[in-house]
Amino acid sequence: MTKGAVWLAVALIMALPSLPASAQLKIGVIASSTGATAVIGIPQKNTAALLPKKIGDLNVEYLIFDDGSDATQTVIIVKKLLSEHKIDALIGPSGSPNAVSVVPFMAEAGTPMLAPVGATAIVLPMDDKKRWVFKTTQNDPLICEALIGHMVKTGVKTVGVIGFNDPYGDNWYAVFSAQAQKAGIKVVANEKFLRTDASVTGQVAKLMAAKPDAVLVAAAGGPTVLPHVTLVDAGYKGRIYQTHGAATPDFLRLGGAKVEGTVLAASLMLVLPEMPDSLPAKAVALEYINAYEKMYGTKPATFGANVYDAGLLLTRTVPEAAKRGQPGTPEFRAALRDALESTRELVGTQGIYNMSPADHSGFDERGRVLITVKDGNWRLLRD
Repeated sequence: MTKGAVWLAVALIMALPSLPASAQLKIGVIASSTGATAVIGIPQKNTAALLPKKIGDLNVEYLIFDDGSDATQTVIIVKKLLSEHKIDALIGPSGSPNAVSVVPFMAEAGTPMLAPVGATAIVLPMDDKKRWVFKTTQNDPLICEALIGHMVKTGVKTVGVIGFNDPYGDNWYAVFSAQAQKAGIKVVANEKFLRTDASVTGQVAKLMAAKPDAVLVAAAGGPTVLPHVTLVDAGYKGRIYQTHGAATPDFLRLGGAKVEGTVLAASLMLVLPEMPDSLPAKAVALEYINAYEKMYGTKPATFGANVYDAGLLLTRTVPEAAKRGQPGTPEFRAALRDALESTRELVGTQGIYNMSPADHSGFDERGRVLITVKDGNWRLLRD
């Protein structure tokens, strides 16, 4: 090739329109796969491997971290994800205190957060910071309504509460005490414990002294078992209620015969074989369970489904956001927030999402069922 031909080839190449690199979406994932919240965080971390690798025309990169169930570490990781990796959204973290601690940073960065946590305080009351947070679990009042309904139906007049000494337990007490008062049920005791406590003997003694008709345990993950078993060992004969935070295989495994008869309101995933095929969420839940079981050889806890649903929400909303901006820009993140808030009739693993400016959880009664423990297994409560 002559020198003139070489220069001509170079000129032609330079004249060609530049091809854009494959656009990439960056999603941070924080799961407490070690520490006190590991029973919740492990299935959530595992589920991250099942999230979509491509959404619309965008390739998705997931940056996955373990915060060790430590809220201080959560803050450090979030700051890193926002400043260095410039993530477009965050899925996580696992624990309610951890999630509450990073809301200001997500809001300041204008980055949506999909929180797979229990505490309603993460999204309510709505304000300028919480408008960036979306919750992939049922809000406490929705679950509480079902529990209160069962208490009224079965003649419960007095209740003792024992819950986490953190945002999860605090919010549950606030929600439950308000609904109980309206229903004519009196809260006669309110005890607290830490997620890391090895004993709640003192708190249970005070509950027993108050002689409640029933006890509500407002906790999540493995620690739900401790107050429950301690009550049974102390000879308590009343009904023990749990929140959806107890919906783990470990609750059955660790509690054994002592958690028989427990009543909780939670996801239909716990009793999927008893649910009708006509229920839209059943097919989605089965799809998730089968994919998880194929990859890990075991069925997932419902907490993992909260991360899977975050993927469904992003699959629905990212293409809409991409019409208004490119990933990595404030315009895209703001558009993604708006699209998430506009989600309507999205079928998830545990119910139907209908978000609004006032409701960033979006579940209604289709997202809960009353469940009991019978013969060591979850069973739909029919009485």
